[in-house]
Amino acid sequence: MGGEKKVVAIVGAGPVGLAAAAHVLERGMSPLVLEAGPEAGHAVRQWQHVQLFSPWEYNIDKAAARLLAPTGWNSPDPQAYPTGGELLDRYLTPLATRTLLRDAIRTSSRVSAISRVGFDKAKTKGREQAPFEIRYQNGRGPEVLRADAVIDTSGTWFSPNPAGSNGLPAIGEAERADRVAYGMPDVRRADRFRYAGKTVAVLGAGHSAVGTLIDLASLGDEVAGTQAVWLLRGADPAKAFGGGRNDKLAARGELGSAFAALVTSGRIRVETEFGVTHLSEFEGRLKVSAGACCGVRSVVVDELIVSTGFRPDFSFLSELRLRLDPAIEAPVVLAPLIDPNEHSCGTVRPHGARELSHDEPGFYLAGMKSYGRAPTFLMMTGYEQVRSIAADIAGDKKAAARVELVLPETGVCTRGGVESAGPVSGCCGGPAKQEASACCAADEPAKKADASGCGCS
Repeated sequence: MGGEKKVVAIVGAGPVGLAAAAHVLERGMSPLVLEAGPEAGHAVRQWQHVQLFSPWEYNIDKAAARLLAPTGWNSPDPQAYPTGGELLDRYLTPLATRTLLRDAIRTSSRVSAISRVGFDKAKTKGREQAPFEIRYQNGRGPEVLRADAVIDTSGTWFSPNPAGSNGLPAIGEAERADRVAYGMPDVRRADRFRYAGKTVAVLGAGHSAVGTLIDLASLGDEVAGTQAVWLLRGADPAKAFGGGRNDKLAARGELGSAFAALVTSGRIRVETEFGVTHLSEFEGRLKVSAGACCGVRSVVVDELIVSTGFRPDFSFLSELRLRLDPAIEAPVVLAPLIDPNEHSCGTVRPHGARELSHDEPGFYLAGMKSYGRAPTFLMMTGYEQVRSIAADIAGDKKAAARVELVLPETGVCTRGGVESAGPVSGCCGGPAKQEASACCAADEPAKKADASGCGCS
């Protein structure tokens, strides 16, 4: 595109997409942000009732803050913990509407396909000189634009994992859609009418499931007849209790401790080793079944909330040359650093353009989507990703390779630190260990990769 400013298309106007736009702008390039929803931060709006585990200081991008400064924006208290709604009102909305980014964002613009002008996936010679062609849908119909580089920060919120324990929808899941919700519905407020006085099963063992179960227990205090049933694929409920007081992200530790108390006291009914296979109707209610043929177990409930994480949507990237790990669906260099099979706890070391690039020069995955199916993403990791990517696109390879982020050591393990969870096993719980031998064996690969393993510093 000659001597003109480089145009960088950014898919998604969430926290990381807006940060990417701010960094691109600071580098003297032109960002163009395509957001499928009606406003910036549309996915955040879906979980606005949820409090973040990390305080404000870890949720505001530096380039975005520099862009906001001249508008008279007041930075929130760095030590306070925002909800999703506060993140929107006090940071994302002002960033999207009061700064230069206002002219760069196109809302209600859903990307349907990305390719190279004049090149299909199989054609190589001269490919990297060709601009990207991005097709998107808006109210006026299909539109096409060209860009020199693309950063996909479209996230994973709108492609949740299904209920089936084999990664496929449970048999009957589509047919029972009216009784199934995904992610973290607002059971105490916006969705209260749907869940109050009902028996509600929550499937999952991560923070979304834990937070929803705690909210259902609170709803049970307010409305008689509300009963929470926790469906757990694994055998050990204590794994979901987290690091308790040893967790360096205090809000996350408190959540685990509160949850442990509810489970221990029996206020939340627990069904372990419950790998959902079938959903069916039973006397006007929902029958959730696990197992096949002779060994079927079932629970009958009014509603099911599936909190089993999310997966990336690559459907609009099928003409691009992506290098993805076959299991985690993250970029191949990043995948071993975040693989949940290897990392029971600890931080992922900061990373940038090098780990996030593909065999398609100028195309990058960033933010939650770059983690594929791994659940360990922190917002500030995404901010560091896009800082490095913007530098890379601008040709500043030195800045792209530099690490400018120091993460809090989470010190959170798969179990331990919560008294009511029973005795702590292995090295988890307790203060961070200094010597390598104190690490959980599964976290040795993380240690070698400069990540903090199981409570190791």
